[in-house]
Amino acid sequence: MSEAIHRVNHEIRQRRLNVLRVTDLTPRMRRVTLGGAELQGFISLGTDDHIKLLFAETAEQQQAIDARALGREGGERPIMREYTPRRIDLQANELDIDFVLHGDGPASTWAAQAAPGQTLDIAGPRASMVVPDIFDAYLLIGDETALPAIGRRLEALPAGRRVVAVIQVHDEQERQPLPSQAQVDVIWSVRGRDDLVATVEALPLPEGALYAWVALEKSLTREVKTLLISKGVAQDALKAAAYWRAEGSASDD
Repeated sequence: MSEAIHRVNHEIRQRRLNVLRVTDLTPRMRRVTLGGAELQGFISLGTDDHIKLLFAETAEQQQAIDARALGREGGERPIMREYTPRRIDLQANELDIDFVLHGDGPASTWAAQAAPGQTLDIAGPRASMVVPDIFDAYLLIGDETALPAIGRRLEALPAGRRVVAVIQVHDEQERQPLPSQAQVDVIWSVRGRDDLVATVEALPLPEGALYAWVALEKSLTREVKTLLISKGVAQDALKAAAYWRAEGSASDD
């Protein structure tokens, strides 16, 4: 392995982008395509990078957004939610962000009414965790909030790689195509019907050098991480993140 997993820091810049298109991928997943001149210079090197989306519930919060005063002392900070950039095309000046429409929270509420002509301010990403193509196989475990990162990683992998993805969704209608040049086996786990932890426990690990990535509800992420370590997954080739919390405090809204 000639290169290792490494972190790259970025200069944080706030950008105001225009809503170009809105596309419903599934009944509960909506893609909003943003664009505009301010997208130029945007950098996202990691497939699970996060950017902050900025929302205002008060006039003071909107003033902070308009003044681009996020790093300044004082004032009322806007509401911020973190999302993974699903697709970046700097030639076309386009950025796709996929939203789960769960009916609650500022980001989901905004996405439900988003329409061309509106604007959205974003900031970041602060940093990228770069996973170079040094592994033979990948194990990706996540739910709807993790689908943008999973989809982006699958599209980045070349032929000759083996991927097993276990994805928890609300129901069968939430399955979506996940194109990749790699050999991919997707196991869809329906919340409330299937036991995701039991599925992972019974799953044979792919052979060869393995990278494992987990992004679920906080307690479930912890449980799956512990399980994978017990199954022999190397901790330095395992990333586990809590994308949301059952009590309603979410990192991906």
